[in-house]
Amino acid sequence: MIDYRTTLAAGCALVALVSTPAFAQDAPPVAAVAPAADPTGDSDIIVTARRQNERLIDVPASVTVISAKTLELTGIKTADQFVQLTPGVTIVTGTAEAGDTQINIRGINGARDAESSVALVVDGILKTNTAMLNQDQGTLRQIEVLKGPQGALYGRNAAAGAIVISTLLPTRSLSGGGRISYAERNTIEGSAYLAGPISPDVGFVVSGNYRKTDGFYKNILTDARTVDDQERYGVDGRLVFKPSDATTVDLKARYQKLSGASINFNASFHLPQFAAFNPAFNENVNDHPFRYYSNIRPTNDQRTIEGSIKLDHDFGAVKLVSWAQYSDVRQNLVADGTSADFARYISAPTNPTNTAAFNACFASTAALTGFPVNQPGFIGAIPVPFLFAPATGSTFGPYSPTVCDGTQYQVRDQKDFSAEVRLVSTAPGPFSWQVGAYYLHIDRLAGVSLGADLGQGVLKNLYNAPGTSNPTSQLFADKFKTNVYAAFASAEYAVTDQLKASLALRYDIEKRGVSSRVPTAIDPITGGPINPGQAFGPISPQSNEYKQVQPKLSLSYRPNATTNIYANWGVGFKSGGFNNQGSSAIVNANFNSTILPSIDADVLINDEFRKERSSAFEAGIKGSFANGAITYDLAGYYTRIRDMQFFEFFVGGFGLLRVVSNIDRVEVKGVELNLTAKPVRWWSLFGSVNVTDSKIKKNVSRPYTVGNKSPYTADYTINLGTQVEAPISSINLFARADYRITGPTWFHTVQDEDRPTLFSGLIPISAVNFLPASFGTANFSVARREKFGVLNLRGGIETGGLRVAVFANNVLDKKYLNEVIPAIEFGGSFISPGDRRIIGVELSGKF
Repeated sequence: MIDYRTTLAAGCALVALVSTPAFAQDAPPVAAVAPAADPTGDSDIIVTARRQNERLIDVPASVTVISAKTLELTGIKTADQFVQLTPGVTIVTGTAEAGDTQINIRGINGARDAESSVALVVDGILKTNTAMLNQDQGTLRQIEVLKGPQGALYGRNAAAGAIVISTLLPTRSLSGGGRISYAERNTIEGSAYLAGPISPDVGFVVSGNYRKTDGFYKNILTDARTVDDQERYGVDGRLVFKPSDATTVDLKARYQKLSGASINFNASFHLPQFAAFNPAFNENVNDHPFRYYSNIRPTNDQRTIEGSIKLDHDFGAVKLVSWAQYSDVRQNLVADGTSADFARYISAPTNPTNTAAFNACFASTAALTGFPVNQPGFIGAIPVPFLFAPATGSTFGPYSPTVCDGTQYQVRDQKDFSAEVRLVSTAPGPFSWQVGAYYLHIDRLAGVSLGADLGQGVLKNLYNAPGTSNPTSQLFADKFKTNVYAAFASAEYAVTDQLKASLALRYDIEKRGVSSRVPTAIDPITGGPINPGQAFGPISPQSNEYKQVQPKLSLSYRPNATTNIYANWGVGFKSGGFNNQGSSAIVNANFNSTILPSIDADVLINDEFRKERSSAFEAGIKGSFANGAITYDLAGYYTRIRDMQFFEFFVGGFGLLRVVSNIDRVEVKGVELNLTAKPVRWWSLFGSVNVTDSKIKKNVSRPYTVGNKSPYTADYTINLGTQVEAPISSINLFARADYRITGPTWFHTVQDEDRPTLFSGLIPISAVNFLPASFGTANFSVARREKFGVLNLRGGIETGGLRVAVFANNVLDKKYLNEVIPAIEFGGSFISPGDRRIIGVELSGKF
């Protein structure tokens, strides 16, 4: 507590002198087919935070804006980069696969395998696939991060907030630019664009991007950098034409391809009594030395195809805005297995497939005896787990160098079509309004397949029959269909020149269904059904309908031209849905039974998870003084979340299981301060601090976690930085420093509790049965990520449209964790490291 207060006090003292880059003083460049002017005629930042162009100072909410100039000086391209400049927002991305992104805004997190809690809106079009959250979206010109429920204004999955991105429009004359950089670890990045007119009424933009890196880590078994390597490229095209003065048509197409590694995790055990034999059995996740040695090359492939059309037509007093979008994202991953320690692939041989897996496991163990795996791992003379063979057995952990843990193949494919039509009033006066409707259809296939590793690699099929080189031993595969219908309206009324009130309302209906795609087949390893849930009855299709009204009320009072006192309240909503079918039966059989080797874990998982709703209040004051040299935004917020969706991970002899549960009630409150200072024209200071206090009030899924903090929520964030742009003759010198401190973070509802594990069930029937079952109890107080700070530096010179820069990300080479996934009944956590230091040089130019 002393450490927390000291850090916070120091952050507040520093932030009193500086501010956030959200309030940079330059407006985004205006680019259009026909000439257009800044509607304010000054340097005020123009945003679309309420689906209309307005000055940032006029918006009755806390909004972080990253301007074109900030984008240029920082080299920001993707969400994992710009989130680090945003107070009260954290991100986890790419730890399992490239499309696996979870953004937490003020205590509300997007649960893995559920819908996102943050809407992504690019050039006015809502994107519906979570996999797109951290993709390169083209030639960026401005990013706005809105906090709090935004569904009434921005639509589906905006329960925690919205990310609103603007990209380059066609320019009035031919223009272009490019950027290329090289950095350590053979990291190469490049991007280029060309924009201009085709005719007086038609313009185009075409851009491309490329990135390749060997990554920070290598597999010590193969001595190759195959742990976090990645290569991606993409092409974006845009065509804008004006059939008439009143009509604009905006066509966009996009293709992106990625290939690289996946499942960038190590395991860490939290078994205090086991630590009497080896201290590594009770490891603090922050002290873990990351080492990788899986015998299976982890891979991740993702392909995105996307197209959209947007139509704007001005009828005079009313403007029509409509769009339609199609996207197709296909992604899969291959990785080593997780459950060698539970002897899934070394049961007594009963058939040819089982015999082959049994023999392969013994052969690979014999060949690798003594291989230096992470402690407390140990490869002994035989692959039998140490509990059953304490003298000669092995402790593998997941992702081992042997074949004893099998393989995994996962698929996440999604196609969707969406459309929206909106009418917007344009007549001058104190009253303005919008009204519209929205439709979305989603087809999604999600599958997790475990296979026996016979030393012959992985076959990329969800099901491989016995007798193949990679026979399937467990399969979850489900087809999800979703239809969404929504109607919305909003209105604003200027009561006086100083007081404005606005109300937005949206009504959503989501119809969702799921059907299993698992064939009727036998697991050739265990002899049971290939989906363990089938042992408890047939898996029938399910469907449900989720409805919600989402209001948003805002008040704004302007006592003078430079101050805005505001308050808002809104309701957030995220649809319920379905886990892989059979999940509930598997959890109950393996963790809630009192019959050994199961345990009475008191955990509730359903095949269907409930919709998430939140009620959020925010009040604040924003403005500027000293002739605009200092700007500020101070806000407080309070949010109640019901049925918060949360990701759980289970590992055992049954294999692995990914599910979404509900936390019945969570309360979040906090305060946020942003300041900017510009002592002279060429020098800016900026900074922010956010403090969030959260508490679980009710959790039927795990009742003993009441009183704990909301998972994935940092206690605080602090951003500090400075920026210099100093012209000297014909040369412009520039430099920028950004320092981000992220406070302590829990990643699970279980935090400092003692919990029984599968080891608690195995001990009484093992060769060391003189020990009590409680010997296998885990304590997760060591699974909290500690606070950490990352410093990024960038600087260089610019002349004649050319720019040369050097950069150093994480210049102090701070070791920190990207994500911690506690698997409670496994007795440990799966942990992924953050990026290490990388230094490089960049050359860019434009005309």
